Amino acid sequence: MYKTISDFSTDWKNESASTHKILNTLTDGSLIKKVSPEGRTLGFLAWHIVLTLGEMGSKMGLAVDAPAENSPEPNSASAIATAYEKAAKTVGNEIKKKWTDAMLGEQIEMYGEKWTRTGALQGLIKHEIHHRAQMTVLMRQAGLKVPGVYGPAKEEWAQYNMPPMK
Repeated sequence: MYKTISDFSTDWKNESASTHKILNTLTDGSLIKKVSPEGRTLGFLAWHIVLTLGEMGSKMGLAVDAPAENSPEPNSASAIATAYEKAAKTVGNEIKKKWTDAMLGEQIEMYGEKWTRTGALQGLIKHEIHHRAQMTVLMRQAGLKVPGVYGPAKEEWAQYNMPPMK
């Protein structure tokens, strides 16, 4: 639970940097990768993360510089990464500009329910982490090197002169 805007800002800076690192690893060809015929594509998941910043942000009263909620998914991995970077930056800036520590316990309307502002911020971050993790599975299946987020990824252990964990 966030007790201060500074707590959220630190977490957001780290988590959005991790998401951006994942998005920067995608290729245009990898965007169509999915596990099963009825599954979501890697591009869909990446674009969903981008669109959610604007969608959830607007419900929180923030003016996030993000594509409209129903914007079609681009065919370009770099376009997705660029849109994410812009939206993530404005989420952080808008929170600092419009919210105070004292407001974090206040309730706001989110999806027909009352959430605390802190709960909305946690929901935003957990949503992003959830889909980012899904993306790493599809990335491996697409033959992409998955960058480490909370520690080295399997492919990065060699940098530490260590064998990958089994």
